[in-house]
Amino acid sequence: MLRNRRILYVGTVSAGGTSYYRLQSLRLLGQEVRSVDVQDYAWRSRVGSRLQFQWPYGPMVAGINRAIVEGVRSFAPEVVWLDKPTMVTPATMDAIRKAGAKSVFYLQDAPFGPRKDGCWGQFLRAFRGADLHCLFRKADVRRYEAWGLPWIETMFSYDKRMHFPPEKPLSEAERDRGISYIGHPHEKRPEFLARLAREFGLPVCVNGDRWSRVLSPEERQQLRLGGYLADDAYREGIWRSKINLSFVTEDNEDDIAHKAVEIAACGGFLMAVRTPGHEALFEEDKEAVFFSSVEECADKARFYLGRPDLREAIAARAWKRAVRGGYDNDSQLGRVLERLNGVE
Repeated sequence: MLRNRRILYVGTVSAGGTSYYRLQSLRLLGQEVRSVDVQDYAWRSRVGSRLQFQWPYGPMVAGINRAIVEGVRSFAPEVVWLDKPTMVTPATMDAIRKAGAKSVFYLQDAPFGPRKDGCWGQFLRAFRGADLHCLFRKADVRRYEAWGLPWIETMFSYDKRMHFPPEKPLSEAERDRGISYIGHPHEKRPEFLARLAREFGLPVCVNGDRWSRVLSPEERQQLRLGGYLADDAYREGIWRSKINLSFVTEDNEDDIAHKAVEIAACGGFLMAVRTPGHEALFEEDKEAVFFSSVEECADKARFYLGRPDLREAIAARAWKRAVRGGYDNDSQLGRVLERLNGVE
């Protein structure tokens, strides 16, 4: 049984984000949690937000760090959980340590990959002071081992309260989305999806931000485009899709996709790019279908569009694997809390 702790949770905790789901999981795991919402200190303008992302210094950073230090003083937490800690300063890490609290860095993004985003300046000054690092990539495991830093390997996980199958399976007519991708136009995804529609004549639905900016007018006509989907709309979009595509972000050194886990948890039929990580999570052609090229994806998609019986069976097995394997937030965060027993 997990020991109850007072946890100061620092992150973006507005409803609808994965950070919010993790906050709720910690509470449901019996932890006494108080939060510091970094969005309370964010710039309200688009230009200001972009500047703050690229240059994590100034009034916003100062405000967040004052709130963390005040939370440590008034709440006396045993653990300070820092979700995507791009704003925490070395001075704040010192204050946490002097107060007798342990610090957890939970970072789904990739500060050491080839993307070289500008948001990591403060993180790079402070990260070595954390008592436990939650790692999502094999590349980071190798780095942190070499640096002699304390770490636990975890995974992109789903939320049991938000990601679940429909009570009754949808009919084929109710699945009005053929081949579906819900997400951002990272890397080669726009070209990949446009080719599925243009060269192979497949029905491709795309939802997310910024797609209209990266697609040509002709490509926008060939794809069925929609806006950003979150929470219930995101889950229902997966339900209504015959085939749910999932990719990995290579510039982040990802080996699995967060969406692959969420699709399986929602009872959706998953077709994902073939990686060792995905192959470890799901058995190929039994629990998910994988592809290594647009040609292989198109060939398999055309086959499975005509076989709803196989799609349903594969999706059901993937859901069971996700549940049995503990791919959910509660299970993964519970592992982190148990590891803290060895740190304290």
